[in-house]
Amino acid sequence: MGFDRRFAIGLAARLVLALAALAGFAWTLLTPGLGAARVVAGIVALAAGAALWRHVQRTNLEVARFVEAIRFGDMQARFARPDAGSGFDALGAVLDDGIRALREERARLADASRFYEALIDDVPVALLTIDGEGRVDLANKMARRMFNRHAGTRPEDFEIYGSHFLGALTALEAGRSQTVILASEIGPQRALVRAGALARLGGTTRVLAVQVIQEALNSVEIAAQSDLIRVLTHEIMNSMTPVTSLAHSAAELIADADRGDDPAIADARAAAETLARRADGVMHFVETYREITRPPQINRKHFAAGPFVAELRRLFEADGHWEQVVFEVGVNPPDQLIDADPDLLAQVVINLLRNAADAATMHGDRPAVALNIAALRSGRTRITVSDNGAGVPEALRHDIFLPFFTTKKTGTGVGLSLARQVMLAHDGSIEIDSAPEGGALFTLIL
Repeated sequence: MGFDRRFAIGLAARLVLALAALAGFAWTLLTPGLGAARVVAGIVALAAGAALWRHVQRTNLEVARFVEAIRFGDMQARFARPDAGSGFDALGAVLDDGIRALREERARLADASRFYEALIDDVPVALLTIDGEGRVDLANKMARRMFNRHAGTRPEDFEIYGSHFLGALTALEAGRSQTVILASEIGPQRALVRAGALARLGGTTRVLAVQVIQEALNSVEIAAQSDLIRVLTHEIMNSMTPVTSLAHSAAELIADADRGDDPAIADARAAAETLARRADGVMHFVETYREITRPPQINRKHFAAGPFVAELRRLFEADGHWEQVVFEVGVNPPDQLIDADPDLLAQVVINLLRNAADAATMHGDRPAVALNIAALRSGRTRITVSDNGAGVPEALRHDIFLPFFTTKKTGTGVGLSLARQVMLAHDGSIEIDSAPEGGALFTLIL
């Protein structure tokens, strides 16, 4: 790259002017009596030299201005200025092409950065980072939604979520994973915690990925139970069908032969009829439990909690068995909406209310049942049914959701198992605890 013609002409003119000014200044020095002319000639020589210096330094100044603009992140800076007369238009064009390519690359990287930030923020796994000083940051939406009950960024501030999780937060090494019990706002939840490490700003940042697996474990458990029940009921039905048929046939044959004068035949008839009835009872029992193997079909919609609770109150009060039971309801906030299948949810809650009324009635003279619906900070809905009955022993609290298990003499062991299936189909949960009044407290999360 060289000087263009205009730059060369300008340089030559300024050089000639500077030499002429210097020659004139030298002449005035050698000629006596020209003091004033000597001063003027000196000023002209200095001006000509300054003009020559500015002309030569103009490109350097333009390059310095351009580099300074880039140093401060001005990606819109331009070097080429054809009308400026610097003579370095070719250099300017190359530099401008370079800054344009750099600007496009920077825009591409910024776009990719925004994409990965959005990806991390929306990934359905909670991500936490722990820097070298122990500061814990919630890196995405799921983390902020899951860990919303504490204040602070120290590991100790996260103890509210359980000692198991705190141990993983402080000690789990990169590349390892651990299953912990997470104390969430919907109760204890099993979660899988994986740890990793990233090099950042000259240091190492630990990264924890926390994924709640309780719902998956519950679904696997329900599926295993359903498969077992399906096999058992199929085998029992196949075995009992001929037994039932033969029992009825025997009862009919003995009834035809019974003339009332032979006690042995009468006893045989009674035995055969009893056997037929019990065979029918077993068939009915097995057919009832086959319902558990059919997953509930969910038709979700948003509906107001207030009218829903009012309808449940009317259904509860319409049952004449619970006239002496004090029934309290509450909705907070009053305009709370529920996202669920209203029919299946009503069936679950009504069964819980009936169980609560039974327990409260058998325990004391002032039975009471309460139904409350509240919004959680995570955006989910909590429904609680409590009573002042005897409660459920802690050793039995998991068993009551198993098929066939019941603590009632007349119970079938189907209701709570079906309730659990309905809640899991809603991606929700149902848990039992002790109520403040000492009875049972069932909590449903949707």
